[in-house]
Amino acid sequence: MTRNGPSARGATVTFALALLVALLAIASLGVGPVRLSPLTVVQALVGYGDEIQQIIVQQIRLPRAILAVAIGGILGLSGAALQGLLRNPLASPSLFGAPQSAAFGAVLMIALGFADVRSYALPVAGIAMAFVSVFALLAVAGRNASLLLLILAGLAISSLAGAATALVMNLSHNPFATLEIAFWLLGSLEDRSFRHVALALPFIAAGAVLLFSQRAAFRALSLGEETAQSLGVDVARLRLIVIIGTALGVGGAVSVSGTIGFIGLVAPHLVRPLIGHDPARVLLPSALAGAALLLAADIAVRLIPSTTDIKVGVLTSIIGVPFFLYLIVRERRALGGGVA
Repeated sequence: MTRNGPSARGATVTFALALLVALLAIASLGVGPVRLSPLTVVQALVGYGDEIQQIIVQQIRLPRAILAVAIGGILGLSGAALQGLLRNPLASPSLFGAPQSAAFGAVLMIALGFADVRSYALPVAGIAMAFVSVFALLAVAGRNASLLLLILAGLAISSLAGAATALVMNLSHNPFATLEIAFWLLGSLEDRSFRHVALALPFIAAGAVLLFSQRAAFRALSLGEETAQSLGVDVARLRLIVIIGTALGVGGAVSVSGTIGFIGLVAPHLVRPLIGHDPARVLLPSALAGAALLLAADIAVRLIPSTTDIKVGVLTSIIGVPFFLYLIVRERRALGGGVA
């Protein structure tokens, strides 16, 4: 009975989160300049009702909702995986520089005039640059590097990518391209189409499969590296798979949405009080919580009255920064630091 308790509770929480994601997805399809009821949304999805409503739901809003679920899901999953790998509740997908590098690749395409925010070249460049960041990380730190070396190398790569992005914007001779880059970097799902879904989704799915495949290793690693190795876990290989999975998934996500921060940090912390601290059980609920968070944020930016569209990355940062500061204070108190 005791053994089945956490498992049953985890299944209940996972089902509740999946239901929440489905409800938010339907709400997302109904929110916009033309408000549609949930019944109208469902009818439009299955091909009934007014033809204009079908176009609005199926061609304009459905790709946006799919990307919100996929991007929020991979961010939440990557955050949970990295926190399990590093055994650090403050870890997030930006730790190894893949999101910043993906953003730099996309920004470079815009600045050079090779692509705009609706072009196929944008996600291709972002994903390619995310892979470059991973290879650079492994080249600098080495395959068997310690976690500290990986974190330091990731910090250096993310800082370099951020500086390179700023340099590209500074050197751009086209003020319209610079403005487009600035707005794109804020993070948005607006005007995304099935072209972006088709290009980003395979990479997001591949990254998710890699991360989920290591759930048993995360459980062993929670007992410590030496114990995990004694149980047959190749820790160096685990790190490599997690980094590549994060680069695949997050690189694909960032390259079609811009920078959307803090979901990977927040989502695992929202589900742990409900299902416990087992890193293997946290993965799927974190992915669902991340999807729900991004869907809710994307709905909110369409409902907040404003003269221009608020970028979803701005809203997630406004919510995420205070949460991050709270986590830092909590960890400091847990370590006995108190308040100065």
